Amino acid sequence: MKLTLVTGLTGLILLGTIVELLRRRQLREKYAMLWLGLLFIVIPLSLFPRLLDDVANMLGVVSGVSLVLFLGIVFLLLVCIHLSWEVSALEEETRTLAEDLALLRAEVEADRAARTETARDELVSHDG
Repeated sequence: MKLTLVTGLTGLILLGTIVELLRRRQLREKYAMLWLGLLFIVIPLSLFPRLLDDVANMLGVVSGVSLVLFLGIVFLLLVCIHLSWEVSALEEETRTLAEDLALLRAEVEADRAARTETARDELVSHDG
């Protein structure tokens, strides 16, 4: 009974945290929907543990705890794969931006050098 209560309260606290992060715009909507979807499954199952055992029996799993552990590992693996994909895309974007910045800096330096040379030539022609 205590574990059910602790799990339910933890789920509700996480739900409040996700909503607050979303409200403050510190968590993007696509990630918030993922976590909210998970919490809307976890909270009822934590409050009604027999329901979890019934689902496990329907799927042919011996215990609800085994089902939760398996699904938790699969979920975390999928989250890790997705985040790796996001990091790879961001690394590519960062590399492209760094290359563009280097080209722009080279252009600015070339323009600055050309203006300096032109100003020097004009100064010499006025003195001469």
